[in-house]
Amino acid sequence: MAEPEPLIAAIGAVASNGMLGLGGWLPWDIPEELAYFEATVAGAALVIGRLTYESMDVVPADSFIVSRRPDLQLRPGCRRVASVEEGLRMAQAVGKPVFVIGGASIYAAAWPYCRHFYLTRIEMAFAGDTQFPEEIPLASWTVVGEESRSYRERNSGQLVNCRFMKYEQACPRPLPGLERDSGRL
Repeated sequence: MAEPEPLIAAIGAVASNGMLGLGGWLPWDIPEELAYFEATVAGAALVIGRLTYESMDVVPADSFIVSRRPDLQLRPGCRRVASVEEGLRMAQAVGKPVFVIGGASIYAAAWPYCRHFYLTRIEMAFAGDTQFPEEIPLASWTVVGEESRSYRERNSGQLVNCRFMKYEQACPRPLPGLERDSGRL
């Protein structure tokens, strides 16, 4: 019997006003929330948009960068892909868990294929230039995990409640173009 494909998940964070980015990075400075993100995706294959990729200091091997720029300079262990679907297929082929880590257009293209969406809801409004995609219908997904913690946001000095949500989509869409070898044992 063929091995099942690794599950696809997405992970991100959003402020109470829908913002998820500012100037190519996060609108808030909450080290504990960033540590949660890093611990959750550790050891996974990642699908990353080019702008998110360029904002990262450290990018692990088995990262697939969605970009139309064939001349994109990549760090060791990273590969450029032309579409989210190609990135997801290549990430699955690695055999590790697969995480989509943004940005907004990558989330918008990937959500139909995701079984889970780990979304930290930052319960404070922040100025930003990138909003969480409205077309992701998380309200129709099942909440399968939720934990709340308060942390001090470094820029404002205020305590901010972070709700670490895990959503599950009952029937994610199969990736187009996946060839199944039903004769493989």
